[in-house]
Amino acid sequence: MPSPAETPPADFPPEPWRQATVPEPPADGDLSFACPRCGATATASTYGPCPGCRTELRARLGGEQREVAQGDYVPKMNVTPNAVALKD
Repeated sequence: MPSPAETPPADFPPEPWRQATVPEPPADGDLSFACPRCGATATASTYGPCPGCRTELRARLGGEQREVAQGDYVPKMNVTPNAVALKD
């Protein structure tokens, strides 16, 4: 039996991930799709409502920006304190 140093490497088929190629990303405005809201053909860089539906949604559902006040963070006390540290 030959030693491992004398054994020639086996010819394995290449792994599928080595043969894969990454496609080029589409250019801006390159996607053409049907609007999920009204069904009209839309062209945009990302999937979503067409510009007409976006304007209508902002007018109907959009609100004014406002400041939201938050209280201080108070952690929950669900952990028992260290008994050694509290020992008198």
